[in-house]
Amino acid sequence: MSHDLFLAQSHAFQLSRDLMVPVTVFKVDGEFGVLPSDEIDASDDLDIVHEFFPWPTH
Repeated sequence: MSHDLFLAQSHAFQLSRDLMVPVTVFKVDGEFGVLPSDEIDASDDLDIVHEFFPWPTH
């Protein structure tokens, strides 16, 4: 977890590219976290900030 959104987004982008899976940046209790998107459950109390995709979108 990090208080720095820029750092969380940077890690999420790189993780998405390394694993070739969608990765989500979320916020909980004032901190930002990063997880592969398929590990986030709909019942989790997370504020989704952004989702990174490793594939180009056209």
